[in-house]
Amino acid sequence: MLTRNVADGIHLVEHAFTNVYLVEDERSLMIVDSGLPAAQHAVSSAVRSLGYGPGSVSAIVLTHGHFDHTGTAAKLRAEFRAPILAHPADHYIAAHPYRYAHERSRWTYPLRFPASLRSLGAMTLAGALLVRGVADVQDLGPESGTALPGTPNLLHTPGHTAGHVALHFPERDALICGDSIVTFNPYTGHRGPQIVSGAATADSGVALASLQALADTGAKTLLTGHGDPWTGGAQAAVEQALARGAS
Repeated sequence: MLTRNVADGIHLVEHAFTNVYLVEDERSLMIVDSGLPAAQHAVSSAVRSLGYGPGSVSAIVLTHGHFDHTGTAAKLRAEFRAPILAHPADHYIAAHPYRYAHERSRWTYPLRFPASLRSLGAMTLAGALLVRGVADVQDLGPESGTALPGTPNLLHTPGHTAGHVALHFPERDALICGDSIVTFNPYTGHRGPQIVSGAATADSGVALASLQALADTGAKTLLTGHGDPWTGGAQAAVEQALARGAS
């Protein structure tokens, strides 16, 4: 489940079609997103296999507060004694992971897109309906990146949620996108760069507009919340996502 160095010093843990990233520097490690409840052992084991334990994990950063990104955050915080950070606009969702804005009914997608049954089924089995909220989340502000491993530039990319954030690592030519853009859409089963369906996106128009911030980074490697790493450059990924539009 652990794929090392999907970008320089950034490692991927994939479980139930959902991605967690581990970012190293010379002294510590950061967990970006936390996956679904059943991923807890895989994430914990990956962190420890890289040589980190309590006291050497700097932070658990949430790109946004949805259930599939907060599912193990509370347990990882307790295990590694690391703070959880998220944009203030997503603190409420992190605490109440099923009370989030979305444009379309979630329940119609398996009927419209039968290919989604495999991913949605795997996510359900991994605890997608059993996520408890996480409280006492600290603010992830514009300057927070200077204190995080890899010193990422934090990009506010609203649309999927109001407080969605992406992390750009210029020296590593990499961008952790969260769900601002994905290469696999769990709600349709479609692959390739795109925004997540309206079943989980608050405002698709805003989400599409936020893609420009990703393109402006010029990053070669995009690491998304769902799907394989994209190494064809941010501009090409954004062009494909804009051409595909909302779903």
